[in-house]
Amino acid sequence: MAGLKTNALKREAVLAAVRAVPPVQDFVWDGNDADDRPASTAELAAAAQQRRGRGRPAGSGTKEQVAIRLDRDVLIALRASGPGWQTRLSDAVGELVKSGRL
Repeated sequence: MAGLKTNALKREAVLAAVRAVPPVQDFVWDGNDADDRPASTAELAAAAQQRRGRGRPAGSGTKEQVAIRLDRDVLIALRASGPGWQTRLSDAVGELVKSGRL
């Protein structure tokens, strides 16, 4: 590949070079930017325990997927209302059911 830089170091040589760096040259936080602060041992342990599973997160289990036909102008208006339009539609229908109007 054009522009690909390679070097002649083998894996063992790279590992030896990394291990040869004295600990005094490790990163030292200057206290100015909290985003640069290294994680504490407790934070690292907590992060290791918070393992997420693969794939999509599990739903609430209280809703059911259905197919519904709506007039095009109604659907356009709902989508134009922004993110969360399906939840708002569900809430509105739920209110109609609770009030006995549906």
